[in-house]
Amino acid sequence: MNNAVYNFPLPENEPILDYLKGSKERVLLENELKRQSQTILEIPLIIGGKEILTGNFGEIRMPHDHNKVIARYHKAGRSEVELAIKEALEARRTWSDLAWTIRASILLKAAELLATHYRSVISAATMLGQSKNIYQSEIDAVCETIDFLKYNISFTGRIYEQQPKSTFNQLNKMEYRALEGFVLAVSPFNFTSIASNLNMAPVMMGNTTIWKPASTAILSNYYLMKVFMEAGLPAGVINFLPGQGSVIGNTCLASKDLAGIHFTGSNSTFNGLWTQVSSNLSIYKSYPRLVGETGGKNFIFVHPSANINDVCINTIRGAFEYQGQKCSAASRMYVPRSLWPELKKCLCNLAQEITLGDVTDTGNFMNAVIDEKAFDNIKSYIDYSKESPDATIIAGGQCDKSTGYFIRPTIVETTNPRFKLMEEEIFGPVLCVYVYQDESIAEALDLCDSTSPYGLTGAVFSTDRLAAAAICERLRYAAGNFYINDKPTGAVVGLQPFGGSRASGTNDKAGGEYNLLRWVNPRTIKETFVSPDDYRYPYMK
Repeated sequence: MNNAVYNFPLPENEPILDYLKGSKERVLLENELKRQSQTILEIPLIIGGKEILTGNFGEIRMPHDHNKVIARYHKAGRSEVELAIKEALEARRTWSDLAWTIRASILLKAAELLATHYRSVISAATMLGQSKNIYQSEIDAVCETIDFLKYNISFTGRIYEQQPKSTFNQLNKMEYRALEGFVLAVSPFNFTSIASNLNMAPVMMGNTTIWKPASTAILSNYYLMKVFMEAGLPAGVINFLPGQGSVIGNTCLASKDLAGIHFTGSNSTFNGLWTQVSSNLSIYKSYPRLVGETGGKNFIFVHPSANINDVCINTIRGAFEYQGQKCSAASRMYVPRSLWPELKKCLCNLAQEITLGDVTDTGNFMNAVIDEKAFDNIKSYIDYSKESPDATIIAGGQCDKSTGYFIRPTIVETTNPRFKLMEEEIFGPVLCVYVYQDESIAEALDLCDSTSPYGLTGAVFSTDRLAAAAICERLRYAAGNFYINDKPTGAVVGLQPFGGSRASGTNDKAGGEYNLLRWVNPRTIKETFVSPDDYRYPYMK
């Protein structure tokens, strides 16, 4: 038996490639984009390592060209979900008892496959299926996915190292068991890396999963699943089930073996899952672990001392990268009256300068929102602003879904700090600005803290470091990830563990060891060497 103590040091983050014209990575990506856009891929379920075809199809269309079908996927029904649960429980018997270094080696191989052979494949699938430009796809589908896989191995080693003290006449140990049952992983459309991590974090700790991918991200998620299998992931450890959320969710939540839910998505969906689990508590073997990252109404707070150019550039990126479809995207802003005229001019100029269109056109900073439902919802907020006496659209506002779901970057100025667009999550390229009087900064901070039910990300801009520190403290619970003189997006695995509280989720910080602790069920073991020879206490003799 190999009894070596393995050491997996914290890795370097995956380098972001530039994709300059004529570079090797650019040529490979362009070829892959062409291949995938000329193919209609048929995507099966994968249960117990086997491809299953149900004949109940859904279609995947490009958001930026919704007449173009690039894949058809089979949908899971109740019987397939029940089979997947059976396979996950069977695979758990071996997987949870496997040496953790073997699990680690599979994750490391998957990371290297993504960095090399499948870099262009996963990036192209994310670009075409989720309408991301080259840079947004590179930092997400490639780099962050790789970072999650590699860092989680090091975090696992740190957790396993945590052992209790042993003392005279006893040996104490802590065993980190996998959860007793299966984990339901419900992944979103906006980050391919999150889809990977929602499965691979529990898997690294010895669990097995039922994976419900977002229907608008199935293309990239299917390629991820194929990479995991090529890396050596045993059959049944992850079971890939595209399909209707209610069918998959209801069947999984009705199983006595549900051990946990790893979720990223809307606040309402997570609340529904939590309520359903609560009503089913009597049937479960143990209390399911509920780990969720939900919505955000993320803010930028500008102090009167702020550098206007820094605020302007970071706001444009924070609000409009990936069409504002990031959980962390800036969507409300508080600006002092003294800085607003100059900042307003800068923001409007840059917003009007932004180009949007097809992902294969490298001149486009923005692309399409994910689907028609999202388009119509975002447009409804813009239309509401156009009709409201409390708001003025100062940039953007144009929407066109004739070819793709395109919405120009939109900036709304409001005189009402409780305006609808300051309170509700929109999840699109819409930023609402409230201008406060410089002398009323305390009241503005109160508004920032109390207006939204969410608590995900936020940023303060100030050249006065003491003022920035005071604002950071005042907004202590307003954001789980807080940024000083930076946009509120772009958390990096291992550097800024990510998550928020309040209505934004359980704040278990993906990208740190905290999240992995939720996927183990510790057992303390005490061994006594010499037993007492008398039941009486010494003083009784």
